[in-house]
Amino acid sequence: MARAIIMVIDSFGIGYSPDAEDFGDVGANTLANLARAYYEESGKEIALPNLSSMGLIKACEQASKQTFPYQGKAPSKGAYGFAQEISTGKDTPSGHWEMAGVPVLFDWGYFLDKTNSFPATLIDNINRETGFEGMLGNCHASGTEILTRLGEEHIRTGLPICYTSADSVFQIAAHEEHFGLENLYKYCETVRELLGDLNIGRVIARPFVGDNVTNFARTGNRRDYSVLPPAPTVLEKVSQAGTHVISVGKIADIFAHQGIDEKTKATGLNALFDATLQHIETAKDNSLIFTNLVNFDQDFGHRRDAVGYAKELEALDVRIPELLQALSEDDLLILTADHGCDPTWPGTEHTREYVPIIAYHPQVVSVNLGNRKTFADIGQSIAELFKVESMAYGTSFLSELYRK
Repeated sequence: MARAIIMVIDSFGIGYSPDAEDFGDVGANTLANLARAYYEESGKEIALPNLSSMGLIKACEQASKQTFPYQGKAPSKGAYGFAQEISTGKDTPSGHWEMAGVPVLFDWGYFLDKTNSFPATLIDNINRETGFEGMLGNCHASGTEILTRLGEEHIRTGLPICYTSADSVFQIAAHEEHFGLENLYKYCETVRELLGDLNIGRVIARPFVGDNVTNFARTGNRRDYSVLPPAPTVLEKVSQAGTHVISVGKIADIFAHQGIDEKTKATGLNALFDATLQHIETAKDNSLIFTNLVNFDQDFGHRRDAVGYAKELEALDVRIPELLQALSEDDLLILTADHGCDPTWPGTEHTREYVPIIAYHPQVVSVNLGNRKTFADIGQSIAELFKVESMAYGTSFLSELYRK
């Protein structure tokens, strides 16, 4: 039986979606705008020959209805298209759950106040249950800025750094040595339980190391504590039917470990890519490998580093031939994203965008999949591939892969 590999280029949007006005994101285009910024700073066109030959540039042009600033190679292999999100938010769980066939059609809870973000009763409950006398932060912040501002005070006082963002999230940063990694995880688990009816999507442990503000750095020991998806995802369905589901990166955390049979953690693009290749080499037939490349989002998108994002894309493109060569003749590879995070856009939050869908099979000719109405088309295609019950949302594109 076939194997499938889904690789999520986290935050890799390719043009603002029709409802972008509701999010203040009209004009956002992660790929096109970072390419322009890269050219303006370096005088070089972004080099994506492998991804462009799989249809990435054409997908971006179709999604944005404009000529891409860098043409690349004409599509020659695989299928390509662009997908619109129907979930109510532009956050990580919503995007991933939707691509697994379960869109988020309800409103998440949010901490809207920029300062004093958390309700006093919640803070009191957290302090009582964890035994701490307080917390630092209690505000909207980026993960790097808040370490610069509060990291040294955290080490001096021993109090956790708690903050949020425009997403439905409660984040806790703590030093791996001074606070302790297991203590951080335990604190997060307690917060997760106390959030109750607030309907907050994730609690995220953000461990870091370093001696002072000049060298603080987050580590790969991040852990996400997510609520359960509102319905069984395609991961659960195929796992229950006997397919071996492998998570690489933060996928298992995003799905609250539901429908995951094996998980591998890794830090950095190359480590995540290598882990995926290793699983492709060893996974038996009837396996699904699901990888999230988080660094595009957390290291470049949120930090509004367009040039760094462009260079990371080039680094990924260089490795695409390894990925294709590792595939067996029956394997299906899907490259996609969960939302946008335009590094040229104001602020530090995600952007409401179309995402690419690139589907590669060794026997597939170049096919234009066009505009997919929901990320759930991916989940529906996986359901058809592994012959399980259809999902409630999405339209499979498997039959289109083999059309002449």
